[in-house]
Amino acid sequence: MIKRDSRHTDGADRPSPDTVSANGQGPDASSEKPGLAILLIDDRPEVATAMEIAFRMAGHSLTVAPDPEEAFSQLARTQFDGIVLDLNFSPGKSDGKEGLACLERIMADDPGACVVVLTAHGGVRMAVTAMQKGARDFAVKPWNNADLIAKVEAAVTREPNIAPAAGGPAVTGRGTRQVRILGETAIIEQLRQMIRRVGPTMAGAAITGPSGAGRTLTALAVHAASVHADSAPSLIDLREDSALDAIVEATGSVLLRHPDRLDELAQDRLAALLPDHVRPIAILDRIDRLTPALRRRIATIELAVPPLAQRRDDIPILARHFGADAAERFGRPAPRFTEAAETALREADWPDEVRGLAAAVERAVLLGEDGTIDTGALALGVPSPAPGADRNETSSYDLDRSERAMIAAALAEHHHNVSHAAKALGLSRGALYRRMERHGL
Repeated sequence: MIKRDSRHTDGADRPSPDTVSANGQGPDASSEKPGLAILLIDDRPEVATAMEIAFRMAGHSLTVAPDPEEAFSQLARTQFDGIVLDLNFSPGKSDGKEGLACLERIMADDPGACVVVLTAHGGVRMAVTAMQKGARDFAVKPWNNADLIAKVEAAVTREPNIAPAAGGPAVTGRGTRQVRILGETAIIEQLRQMIRRVGPTMAGAAITGPSGAGRTLTALAVHAASVHADSAPSLIDLREDSALDAIVEATGSVLLRHPDRLDELAQDRLAALLPDHVRPIAILDRIDRLTPALRRRIATIELAVPPLAQRRDDIPILARHFGADAAERFGRPAPRFTEAAETALREADWPDEVRGLAAAVERAVLLGEDGTIDTGALALGVPSPAPGADRNETSSYDLDRSERAMIAAALAEHHHNVSHAAKALGLSRGALYRRMERHGL
């Protein structure tokens, strides 16, 4: 048991360095200034527990992410003042490559992020590499908690080690929310790289892709990477009658929704009305529906948001993020997805894209009782045919997709024991093998 008494006495009752702030005073001294919100990325529960107590006694709050995936999810939901990053996560790993890769992505998403890394004894070379990649300081294991807190407090007040590129976004201060696009597939990493390259410029950016796939989030990410990041963008829905009148008063970044739905005359008028100092970021269905004049002004570069069908391996990552977010908002226990549930999510069709996935997970969190989300809680059904699609072909495709998802979920639920999965599905072992072969499972 850890004693949480802030009285300073001599002898054995004197508080350890873990219970004082960086300046050697008790927690009452730090109450005069606002505490920092710190994210710890470390996979060891004992370290997380001890460090949480130490930071809290120093007047700060500490949130723990056991791995980079959870860290990126936390960073997408919460603005932190500082990040303490261990450079190794997997057992037996000591080369720091995992942590350095995590650091690179953190800094790419937010050049102003304040990161203090933890390195093993003798890992000075690794620490130097981390500093070159943007970390503001480092601590060597085993560390003294008071010294580590002092390093973090000092790092938050210092300028970033990496200056933004010429013409790039200004380093934002505390309280500025960053926009993060989650996922680990190659196609979503390509989108993030395009945002980093295009965002700092004044070029018109056209965001295309299926509705619900994350077009607005992508547009906001482009704005967050721009020179206008410190001010909120103007959002103008061009389907509204007064939309063109609002263009003249616009400044900074302007998010234009549905410019491709205007007639040709209105599009050319929009192109003429857009001030030169305004950075247009358009959200539209089809870029080929723009008139040449408007396309030159708002679609210098096209950023295509991929559908979920092209990034199925990201679906469990997104589901866990949406589950954690819903649990926080509704006061429910942190959800845990069964392997079968994640498999079913990955194999299911999502006609409403990421928006539909988020809604399904949110519903499962609300209806769940013990925080466990299984295939039953998700209640995944057969999707309705798309408007205008051939009903027979679509129905056949949907049934095949549903059967594949059901078989994959049963195999996952029974740890790929074919006999047990076949019994659960009401099939013979041979029939299940034939269906597995047909579906490529």
